[in-house]
Amino acid sequence: MRRLGLVVNPIAGMGGRVGLKGTDNKVEEARKRGAEPRSPARAREALEHLKEWREETELYTYGGRMGEEEAIEAGFSPVVVGQPDGEETTGADTRDAIRQFVAADVDLVLFVGGDGTAVDVADALDGADAETPVLGIPGGVKVYSSVFAVTPQAAGRIAATFDRTERREINDIDEEAYRGGDVETELRGIVSVPVDDELQSSKQIGGGSVDALAEAVATDIRNDDAVYVLGPGSTVDAVKTKLGFDGSPLGVDVYHDGSVLARDAGESDVLDALSERNVIVVSPIGGQGFVFGRGNDQLSPAVIRRSEVEIVASKAKLDDIGVLRVDTGDPELDEELRCWQRIRTGKFERRLMKIV
Repeated sequence: MRRLGLVVNPIAGMGGRVGLKGTDNKVEEARKRGAEPRSPARAREALEHLKEWREETELYTYGGRMGEEEAIEAGFSPVVVGQPDGEETTGADTRDAIRQFVAADVDLVLFVGGDGTAVDVADALDGADAETPVLGIPGGVKVYSSVFAVTPQAAGRIAATFDRTERREINDIDEEAYRGGDVETELRGIVSVPVDDELQSSKQIGGGSVDALAEAVATDIRNDDAVYVLGPGSTVDAVKTKLGFDGSPLGVDVYHDGSVLARDAGESDVLDALSERNVIVVSPIGGQGFVFGRGNDQLSPAVIRRSEVEIVASKAKLDDIGVLRVDTGDPELDEELRCWQRIRTGKFERRLMKIV
């Protein structure tokens, strides 16, 4: 019988779709902008894929929204090891959950959140002097660390079937600096993680020269009448610069016919700016290959379904990635996007790559 400990950070990821680039110290602001919890649904997706091995699994959870509710909804009868201190959950609750899992001698800690949650997990394990393996179910805005499965579905399968582990890094960034356009990762811990092909790599920042590519893309945008939704990242930020405006390098900007319709936009701002024909310009995350679902939650399924998608990247970045991935939170849309794509790499050059 495999013992799994599940803890959910119920507020993780709320800031992404409304353009806050994270939820640290921004929960109330996210709620004011209409954000809804994202991580509980991610937990349920993972548990649905774990159900195939339910007879061989003993599931431990933290109380209420931190795992118990999601486990029951997915058809499990979990062992509840503790309850959050108050109505608003905190990192202290996550750390207590990990200590209780260690005391229960679980074989794997499954956590739902982002890099901040991963740091809390690592800190609690270190404090307990434990080497229990961990696996992240991606639910946050910042998912830079290499301890996460590529999708919740993959996490459920890996949790049930892994047979060996390896040491991997947990990295985090300062969200206030991130909101200001600076990205500097800091190594915050090293933990044991199941070995599997469907674990993501650490995000690589930067990806080679993009000047000619950006100029070519900007020229085409100037000559087109569509509304352009320009995603985050250094590659697309170079396009914004070539278009002649100071965009939000880590946010989404909407551009049409020489004007910026929305700057650092949330999902609702983007939807309001869309017209009859719309094009999303996005670049995959270096090292990981995610086109949607990591750091660009503003590009929601509703936005994607109303738009054409133009993927742009330098040749150096694509050489480092290998394959492309999507994790929009909408399984049907993910399946529609999983096909061969023509990635623009220069003025005329394109490369065929598959989204898997």
